[in-house]
Amino acid sequence: MEAGEVEEPVDAPRRILVVEDDPNLSEVVERYLRRDGFEVERVADGDAGLQRAMEWLPDLVVLDIMLPGIDGLEVCRRLRAEAPIPVVMLTARTEEDDRVLGLELGADDYVTKPFSPRELAARVRAVLRRSAGSVGGVTDGALLRAGSIEVDPVAHEARRDGVPIHLTAKEFELLAHLMRHPRRAFGRAELLESVWGWTYGDAATVTVHVRRLRTKVEADASAPRHLVTVPGGYRFEP
Repeated sequence: MEAGEVEEPVDAPRRILVVEDDPNLSEVVERYLRRDGFEVERVADGDAGLQRAMEWLPDLVVLDIMLPGIDGLEVCRRLRAEAPIPVVMLTARTEEDDRVLGLELGADDYVTKPFSPRELAARVRAVLRRSAGSVGGVTDGALLRAGSIEVDPVAHEARRDGVPIHLTAKEFELLAHLMRHPRRAFGRAELLESVWGWTYGDAATVTVHVRRLRTKVEADASAPRHLVTVPGGYRFEP
């Protein structure tokens, strides 16, 4: 390098924390994520996972529900209260209630066991893309307003009556997508594809996120004015 030249910065790899007590499974997951260019750390219990997440501040946490110490749902709840780190939860197929609860606590996605490590890696990449605002048209910078609700896609901020609202990345994308298409009815499957990028999936994912959005943006979540239920889905009333 010539004197006076400034070295171009090199983007650091995205950091993934895997919280999973099955060493064989976590090793396979780590191998696939590293192959995709991620920096990965593994821990085997909930207490260590929460502590390491707050110290290291990874770009995403892969979090099993059934963990020694505090379980994954409690880790997710505490993590959401402290930092907006995306979470992909790992659940057993018989734990449908836990999957829904995980989404209600703020998880961005879930993968059911047994799963393909390639599928998990793809889900991780998709969540990271969405958290950067590249899904659902959120990169369009036009300010969105409806009543007391305001969404700024450039700043990635939402406000009600001028007060910032804390939304997860998926909640933000869902709200922005609906606000961009006022009075248009969307089926749950349509929203899964448009916002989550899934061509198939559990429609309960959309239901849970709409329910959580209502508690944050509606004056009365039990009688929503903006996020209106229609047969098979939802529409946004401006």
